[in-house]
Amino acid sequence: MVKRSTKVGVSILSGDFSRLGDEAKRIEDAGADAVHIDIMDGHFVPNLTMGPKAVEAINRSTDLFLDVHLMMYNPFDYIERFIEVGADLITFHFEATENIEETIQFIHRCGKKAGLAFNPETSVSLSLKYFDLCDLVLFMSVHPGFGGQQFIPDVLEKIEIAKGCYLKSGGQESRKSKDPLMIQVDGGINPDTAKQVIDAGANFVVSGHYLFSLPVMQEGVQTLRNS
Repeated sequence: MVKRSTKVGVSILSGDFSRLGDEAKRIEDAGADAVHIDIMDGHFVPNLTMGPKAVEAINRSTDLFLDVHLMMYNPFDYIERFIEVGADLITFHFEATENIEETIQFIHRCGKKAGLAFNPETSVSLSLKYFDLCDLVLFMSVHPGFGGQQFIPDVLEKIEIAKGCYLKSGGQESRKSKDPLMIQVDGGINPDTAKQVIDAGANFVVSGHYLFSLPVMQEGVQTLRNS
């Protein structure tokens, strides 16, 4: 049996906003691979969350990889600001801008990893042309904007198609990046749904509500990683 290597990011959106630094340290102590930070503008999604100052506070409190997910229009205008305060990866939405390649290239010129996110309703075929450009593709398994939603199973077919096309095109050998493509899934992730998305081909899962509900987050992180 081949051992799977799955990354686990913890969405701090489900944490206590009055204790962001402590929550970031808790995520680090739990053995997670990344702090996943959702930035919402109140326009692209019907909610507002945090901005660069909050990301800066999180960065001061942990050495973990900061996975910044921009759920906002005109993401290009905010890239430098979030990189300045510590973002290691910036993911923006396919649906939020017409300047997709330019935005990806600019993130790379800033020396950071770039991800492209897709809403549940967006066709998987639209993601395929960006595999060689991105470090990560994120398939949302809930409607973006709020935590604690139910997993949308339609994402499983999208992951399978994406992984199959990636491998058919040559996989890592076809990419400009030296690293394999990360296929991330965010939304309604718990041990059952994590196993489903990993079996479908994902190698990076993000969970918030499930992990923050546990008395010992570390056990949950390990359970997801071993799903």
